[in-house]
Amino acid sequence: MCTSIIEIARAEGMAKRGDSWFPLTQAVVAYDHARHAPLSDVITLDFLNAGLGPEARAGIELTLETAKELRVALDRAIAAADFEEAEVRGKGAAPRLVRAA
Repeated sequence: MCTSIIEIARAEGMAKRGDSWFPLTQAVVAYDHARHAPLSDVITLDFLNAGLGPEARAGIELTLETAKELRVALDRAIAAADFEEAEVRGKGAAPRLVRAA
């Protein structure tokens, strides 16, 4: 099954490939056939800097279940970071936790 499910987001940060770190410009999230993992369809995360050529790419293939668990972990970490940032800035915002479906 070719799903053609692709989402692209601007990315700011760094990624490591081999011994080298490179700055990120994009993150691509897709659901399609696995290219490397011995799985059928996977969520693929590609972190890249298109301006640096094909070697400036860090890719991950995850099962759908693993991607859902990662989403929950990210939501928790982001909520905690938002709370911490609000505390540091004196805003005292209450954290908002997102629960997985």
